[in-house]
Amino acid sequence: MVLIILMITISITPAFALSELERGSIVNPRLENAFGAPMIGNINAGQQVQISADITNHQEKSQNFIYLVQIKNESRIVVSLGWISGQLTPDQKLSPSLSWSPKDPGKFTAEIFVWSGFKDHSALSNNVELTINVS
Repeated sequence: MVLIILMITISITPAFALSELERGSIVNPRLENAFGAPMIGNINAGQQVQISADITNHQEKSQNFIYLVQIKNESRIVVSLGWISGQLTPDQKLSPSLSWSPKDPGKFTAEIFVWSGFKDHSALSNNVELTINVS
């Protein structure tokens, strides 16, 4: 007696697959103090602030990420660049933040990006911007 087992594997691509920029999202960019309380209005030169946002992994798999914040002055020159990396589980929401202490007064723009990594720097979401007024 010979027993034959036949296994069939079917690969299905969802009809509504996520596009590259829908794999994650960045919402609610904001300034916070070291304790996570919102900072509203102008901040002072030399004052430390946290640049935070809420990021979400919209995939059904874990995703490595880089949370990158680039700060530009009024002349659009980068005055600060920082990042943290980690991994988001499926549908996980996280609120990372990076610290910044402006040296000079002025109007600054924080650009927040979420990428899959530095080597494969594909964006997981559209970037967002936050205006920062420093006295």
